Amino acid sequence: MAKKEGNTALKIIPLGGLHEIGKNTCVFEYEDEMILLDAGLAFPTDGMHGVNIVLPDMSYVRENRHKIKGMVVTHGHEDHIGGIAFHLKQFEIPVIHGPRLAMAMLEGKLEEAGVRDRTELKTVLPRDIVRIGKHFLVEYIRNTHSMADSFTVAIHTPIGVVIHTGDFKFDHTPVDGESFDLQRLAEHGEKGVLCLMSDSTNSEVPGFTPSERSVYPNLDRVFSQADGRLFVTTFASSVHRINIILQLAKKHRRTVSIVGRSMLNLIAHARNLGYIKCEDDLFQPLNSIRNLPDKDVLILTTGSQGEPMSALTRISNKQHPHIKIREGDTVVFSANPIPGNTIAVVNTIDRLMMQGAKVVYGRHQGIHVSGHGCQEDQKLMLALTRPKFFLPIHGEHRMLIKHSETAQKIGVPAENMVIINNGNIVELTTNSIKVAGKVESGIELVDTSGSGMVSDRVLQERQRMAEEGLVTIAAAIDWNGKLLAKPEIHVRGVVTTIERSLIQKRIKQRIEEILGMRWPEFFQQFDGGKVEVDWSGLQGLIERDLARFLRRELKCQPTVTLLLQTPEEPVKVSDGRRRRTRTTAQVAS
Repeated sequence: MAKKEGNTALKIIPLGGLHEIGKNTCVFEYEDEMILLDAGLAFPTDGMHGVNIVLPDMSYVRENRHKIKGMVVTHGHEDHIGGIAFHLKQFEIPVIHGPRLAMAMLEGKLEEAGVRDRTELKTVLPRDIVRIGKHFLVEYIRNTHSMADSFTVAIHTPIGVVIHTGDFKFDHTPVDGESFDLQRLAEHGEKGVLCLMSDSTNSEVPGFTPSERSVYPNLDRVFSQADGRLFVTTFASSVHRINIILQLAKKHRRTVSIVGRSMLNLIAHARNLGYIKCEDDLFQPLNSIRNLPDKDVLILTTGSQGEPMSALTRISNKQHPHIKIREGDTVVFSANPIPGNTIAVVNTIDRLMMQGAKVVYGRHQGIHVSGHGCQEDQKLMLALTRPKFFLPIHGEHRMLIKHSETAQKIGVPAENMVIINNGNIVELTTNSIKVAGKVESGIELVDTSGSGMVSDRVLQERQRMAEEGLVTIAAAIDWNGKLLAKPEIHVRGVVTTIERSLIQKRIKQRIEEILGMRWPEFFQQFDGGKVEVDWSGLQGLIERDLARFLRRELKCQPTVTLLLQTPEEPVKVSDGRRRRTRTTAQVAS
């Protein structure tokens, strides 16, 4: 695509993946066209009660949905494709181009979410070039990563070529024999790369990232030393690692049973596409392996990150319906905790050990290598592509800074790169790169039902209930503004030295004081005897007042919820006395 001189800049707007690990999502915009590159998710922190997944705020994309021409997917990890099904519920994407394995996984996700008809999925092969809209040509360049079928992309735009590395490392002895297409990268570098956007995850780590094959002898040693049942956990999407584990299972004559839905799905797709090659008789369901000697069993399971609902976590909690840990079992963690998951992982390890398992874990064991390039990998990427401008992506702030320092050592001037946040608008021209504003960014939270977004208000309420407790009050009030009975009060999770009976007494007294002082504001009687009461307004007043009252009394801020039971609806008054029907109403917060 010929370069176009003029005032129009290419806008690059990352919505996720900066100053964090996960939810990688980026927008490329030129004139009236927009393409998306990846749309990932992240997992909730401890304070996100009831939240299942975390997505980037897609408000900007929703507002500009008419500009969307398509999406580019680099590979099938959840932090790159996990958000697509949720986004398609809010806006359509005309076409999604991506690798065969990623598209196979994505198709299942879209079918399950009921949004398969809202886009067209198209698979790509190495060096394929696809046109998206009239301004973008996207070229897929094979790279090496911890997941099979992974790509770097060269985006041809009217102002020049932008290379987005995706997740990568330079693995010169890949497990699947699919080598990084260094020649094509070098050809782009020779012709001229306007801007390089490069993975910063391991920018603080010197040297090259070891090859995936380096874990084979160490896992082989662990397998040979295991006398009883062998449990192995790794990332479900680590196809290369799973391949090695299955090769070793065959070598050590162990029958494999797979536990965990994501692991089952990934292995099924990878075998169908030829990325995992093994005989059918290597696998047996759980109920069949019970009759085998322990030394002949390997259970491949999800849960390497201590995820609460994963198979291994439930096994460690003695909550799995079919598997119990027993003395002599060996559990192998062929993965390192990602940032934020360390506590969950070590707690799982402790629980497994307490039940008698030998647990093999840690960097010193040599049973895991990263899928992301270290400093020397990053230098090689910069040297091959020789970009005019540089944009470090995919990493926390210190990682982006370190990567920019590495780029300066390779020869990219400091003024030719920017460190940005999610939501920043990077304007790129043939002669400049700058931050030119910001769009709405942040996070969107999906609850455990998977069907609804959790608003900031709801999350704050959950956090406050978890930290300060909950007070619920049920009160019945008559047409004279009097309590019909003693309120029913429940105090949950509130730490206080005051006796609960005294708290309940004070709450009752306070409600009576409020009604005595403020009832006339909410009660109104019209000519002819008709009566109206603003029950919702009264309920809100009592709730707010009790919240302030309890904050003073208890020295904390519990969530206060009032259930107000109202009297039966009155009929017209003829003799100065109110008569009532048999209906009742309740006002709840």
